Amino acid sequence: MSVTLVLGGARSGKSAHAQRAAEARAAATGSRPVMIVTAQAFDAEMEERIARHQADRGDAWTTLEAPFDLVGALRGLPPGAVVVVDCLTLWLTNLMLAEKDLSTAAGALVEAVSAFDGDLWLVSNEVGWGVVPDNPLARRFRDEAGRLHQALAAAADAVELVVAGLSLRMK
Repeated sequence: MSVTLVLGGARSGKSAHAQRAAEARAAATGSRPVMIVTAQAFDAEMEERIARHQADRGDAWTTLEAPFDLVGALRGLPPGAVVVVDCLTLWLTNLMLAEKDLSTAAGALVEAVSAFDGDLWLVSNEVGWGVVPDNPLARRFRDEAGRLHQALAAAADAVELVVAGLSLRMK
């Protein structure tokens, strides 16, 4: 049983990397992998992205939608579950737009991840390597994502950075 935080830039291959790892673990344990998705389709482009991700997974996966209640989704899974959460930055965006208390939500997520009884891959975008955002909302998002990543990295058994489809184990 383990928790892995998978970080990378947009289109870095982090989702595919986590998916492959979870599929291998599910095959080894004879279980069906679970994908917890946080995206919401507000436009045609996002609908297309979601459809592409669904097609990539195929029918072997159970999919749960948790744009807000990620903690509840994790806590509702049976012991020994093999799970990928994709992605934390979309979850954070959803919470910010809904004006939720991010500190409380992040703390609850870290607690749920620490108590998780299974194999879990948390996928998230590393957003702190670019230029300093030019507006307060974008700066707040970058800062909140960085704090969330640090807290989850401390709680995780492993942290991997994915660039150009290649992973580098950080922890």
